[in-house]
Amino acid sequence: MVVMNHVHGTVAILLVSWCCAAVLMAAAPGPVSLTPAERAAVLKEIQQDRTDTEKWLASDPTSYLATVDRQDFGRRTTLTVGRAADNDLRIDAPDVLPHHLRVTVEGERFRVQAVDAAATFIAGAEPTRAAVVAPSTLRVGRFTLRLSHQGFPAIIVFDPKSPHFAQYKGLKYFPADLAFRYELALTPNPHPETVTVLSTRGNQRRATRVGWFDFAVNGQSARLEALRLLEPGVGEDDLGIFFRDATTGKESYPLGRYVDVKKLANGRYLLDFNTAYNPACAFSDHYNCPIPPRENVLPMAIRAGEMDAHYH
Repeated sequence: MVVMNHVHGTVAILLVSWCCAAVLMAAAPGPVSLTPAERAAVLKEIQQDRTDTEKWLASDPTSYLATVDRQDFGRRTTLTVGRAADNDLRIDAPDVLPHHLRVTVEGERFRVQAVDAAATFIAGAEPTRAAVVAPSTLRVGRFTLRLSHQGFPAIIVFDPKSPHFAQYKGLKYFPADLAFRYELALTPNPHPETVTVLSTRGNQRRATRVGWFDFAVNGQSARLEALRLLEPGVGEDDLGIFFRDATTGKESYPLGRYVDVKKLANGRYLLDFNTAYNPACAFSDHYNCPIPPRENVLPMAIRAGEMDAHYH
């Protein structure tokens, strides 16, 4: 009798576990339903975005391939920029003066001052000799200087004549598949905590774990956590999803990929893996890219979005 009760109890537990799993599976939303006209419009938009991205990468002065140098502030609050060898960041070009700029970090902003008497820079539309700016870009001669903060300030130099443009070989994408397009509710984190996000330059960036997105891929439940980086210029709705999946290191970039979500008028979010993209560090060593957390390693293959085009 005891044995029978034990067996019946075990069966009951298994049934309850199976039922709970079935409920969870049913609760995970599948892809969004679209009319034929909506599908055609979305596919056209995806293709246009890919065409525009390839064009940008091939020749734009702010392309990843345009980067030629980077100088981190480290423990310093001020960096000097110019043609002379005694600058912290040397740009050896005739349209850059020997001592062109002094850039100082002031909290979440940068104070930029011209040094040599004839030196100017463009912040916005007009040449100037002094400005206090948020993380943004400046023009010095033919060069663009990105004032990057991210909690670890740096200056990245872009050159429209960068030799890296010669490495351009296009981009590779999985075929567009609307089975990987979702409209999802964000499950909010009841106790949003600050977490550490490791980066490709060894920095420990800070972020808030805002919540989670639950969805189903070919009937298999999946979950990704959404983070908001605690850095200057990041808005309340700027959620980052950094992930790895079964294609990582095989068909897609070994570090992982990113996908941006768009908040909709109904309060839900559009999560479309067809727009998943490789981090900037897949193309250039001059970037500081978040590494996907272990919580965002998916067991299934997400064959949508950008593949690895092997620039490194």
